Amino acid sequence: MGLNIQPLADRVLVEPAAAETKTASGIIIPDNAKEKPQKGTVVAVGNGTKDEPLTVKVGDTVLYGKYAGTELKLEGNDYLIMRESDIFAII
Repeated sequence: MGLNIQPLADRVLVEPAAAETKTASGIIIPDNAKEKPQKGTVVAVGNGTKDEPLTVKVGDTVLYGKYAGTELKLEGNDYLIMRESDIFAII
């Protein structure tokens, strides 16, 4: 991707998936009612800790907690930086 950021230790940089704009039945969701996505793609990973190497890698699609991570804006895009322990699953 060409991002000039390297997370440290057990931190992971995630690009959140776009919020749903339509329900399964076709109803359009207004901007103020959209939920924060809980799924995203790993963009960068740290080196892990001495005792625990990281299990996620760049390109993995992951599920994370609703309030996990810290929001960042880099080069005009939104990202989340979080600990690997905040990630629930790789899908």
